[in-house]
Amino acid sequence: FANPDVKTIISQDVSLFSGTLRSNLDPFNEHTDHECWDVLERCHLTTILQGSLSRTQESSEITLDMPISQTGSLSAGERQLVAMARAILRRSNVVILDEATSQIDSDLDDQIQRTIREEFAGAIVITIAHRLKTVLDYDRIMVLDSGEIAEFDAPNVLLRKPGSSFRDMCRASTDRRVYQAASEAH
Repeated sequence: FANPDVKTIISQDVSLFSGTLRSNLDPFNEHTDHECWDVLERCHLTTILQGSLSRTQESSEITLDMPISQTGSLSAGERQLVAMARAILRRSNVVILDEATSQIDSDLDDQIQRTIREEFAGAIVITIAHRLKTVLDYDRIMVLDSGEIAEFDAPNVLLRKPGSSFRDMCRASTDRRVYQAASEAH
């Protein structure tokens, strides 16, 4: 990470700037077209945007100069992915993800979670999530209850701890992978 001062927050309700796809990815025009396209690919946005454009517009060609409005031209999930792509392009060294993939489906979320782990491997990543599978492999898990810290430890420790809120949530999960992780931890 070249710049130790780059911090990014990606929330569940992302606002973009009226302008172009490029100006939302690279507002200071610091990156090449190749770098912009590469990050769009890594965030699976080229395929998603191509599908969206072909359903909604006569011109179905994605360009870096395609217009983006503050709220209307992209879905909430697409806006989240543009914000993720911008964070990757900026090489953020601290990333706070507040339900940052809440507006995308579970399969795409799995792909984006792999991208997050690859792209931010050297960064501090703090994730706020309701999807338990999102945080199962994190270094530490903090469970809040009524605004208070209920528990804080490594996931494997919490999964083995009798009476753990995290363990109970995982066991109650309808996601097969989360339930399996909780069941195997005893």
